[in-house]
Amino acid sequence: MDPTVLAWALAQPAGSRAAALAAAYTGGTTRVTFDGRTVEYSSLDELGRALAVLRGAQMTAARRPSITFASFSRGGSR
Repeated sequence: MDPTVLAWALAQPAGSRAAALAAAYTGGTTRVTFDGRTVEYSSLDELGRALAVLRGAQMTAARRPSITFASFSRGGSR
């Protein structure tokens, strides 16, 4: 697993999905319970990929939209 993904997940608020996944990963377990649901991952590698996808989705959502300034003028005279 990418260490930056794990560091990001461990820095998330307690009780968040990312924190639950990180706790399972660091604890060496593949079973995660979050919001009353339990998910059993087939391997720690799969759990790590789930964390990476979650981080990617949150990072994309956090990006500010790009802003473009457009200027128009009338050319010539009447």
